[in-house]
Amino acid sequence: MVIITSVEPRSPADKAGVKPNDRLVSINGSEINDRLDYGFYLPETAATFTICREEKIYSVRLTPKNGEVGLGFSTYLMSEKSRCKNNCIFCFIDQLPKNCRETLYFKDDDARLSFLQGNYITLTNLSDSDIERIIKMRLPVNVSVHTTEPLLREQMLRNKNAGKSLDYLYRLAKAGNSLNLQIVLCPDINDKIHLDKTLADLTSLGDCVKSIAVVPVGLTKHREGLCQLRSFTEEEAAFVINQCDKHKRAHAADEFYLTAKREFPPYDDYDGFPQYENGVGIWRACHDDFLDEKQSEFDQTPRSVATGTAAAPLLRELLRGSNTTVYAIRNDFFGETVTCAGLIVGGDILAQLEGKPLGSELLIPSTMLKADEDVFLDDMTLDELSRGLGVRVKAVTPTGADLVQSVCLDYSRLNSKR
Repeated sequence: MVIITSVEPRSPADKAGVKPNDRLVSINGSEINDRLDYGFYLPETAATFTICREEKIYSVRLTPKNGEVGLGFSTYLMSEKSRCKNNCIFCFIDQLPKNCRETLYFKDDDARLSFLQGNYITLTNLSDSDIERIIKMRLPVNVSVHTTEPLLREQMLRNKNAGKSLDYLYRLAKAGNSLNLQIVLCPDINDKIHLDKTLADLTSLGDCVKSIAVVPVGLTKHREGLCQLRSFTEEEAAFVINQCDKHKRAHAADEFYLTAKREFPPYDDYDGFPQYENGVGIWRACHDDFLDEKQSEFDQTPRSVATGTAAAPLLRELLRGSNTTVYAIRNDFFGETVTCAGLIVGGDILAQLEGKPLGSELLIPSTMLKADEDVFLDDMTLDELSRGLGVRVKAVTPTGADLVQSVCLDYSRLNSKR
């Protein structure tokens, strides 16, 4: 059962007499323990909600209005997050400096966040009953596989159950649950022949595997006392791309193409971009969408863009002919090996752009900011950066369409006529 922390006024629950601090026991007899149960069993029509108040059980009949009955809970999951039980040799959180937001240091490996928010999980936190529930609910799962060799997986995750938990992956595949899979690739550890075996094993699971992302290990400069790892060379990155090309629905991350100095695949090769958030296909999607959407001239108002060193060449290509200056921000906070825009902090932008010509506004990708908050990873706010630079700083969704809207004339008028 879960504690009800609030009841929306005039909602079905309020009208039925449900009160804060009551506990929700079940819906139509199905036990409720968290957000997954609640979302799965909450009906579209009237249902019986069993409530516990001061150890007394009673039932109310509630009919959802706009998909809700008016109950509020203490957390989004209705319970605490599951802490990660692994000690991965490549864990990015272990490589964080000491002055990041406190919430960044929590290592979660919560299966519920895979279904609800798209997080990737290792399956090492799950039990047989958890897997049975996932199968029953037909939930899609995003899994960090890394390797299908049990002993190697145990060594990489530093968890004696990491090899056994691969059985859960195969059970989910057999049941037909939709799977998006991730492989964090480390040179000399799970690459080369190990990657060939992993990709062959995963693609053999059939059409339930919707995509496989192969992404390079992310390394910061804060690795004191950690496992010795290195980045991929140009030749090694090209080899990884060739390996992925041999397997259906397997995609190398954009970083491999940039490192290998290879052309990106055509738009249609990305199968609808299921691994976009994982750094797969961002370059191609932004490039092609920008060209498709650009139906007016550039607005020649002077402005600037701040981005990571990886994306800067693409933006300079797209914005050629505009009056927009693209600044590639070197990542001093995490280290120069971190090149993606999403890990740029406000302090680095301020230090590198202070006194530079920025025009009427500075555009930054919204991925630099905490979701739903205008705060960078180093706790600098968007307003603080704006005041420090003396110019308006605007966060833009990193898509081709939104970039067009920010730098081209008459976009809104043209768009309204489509």
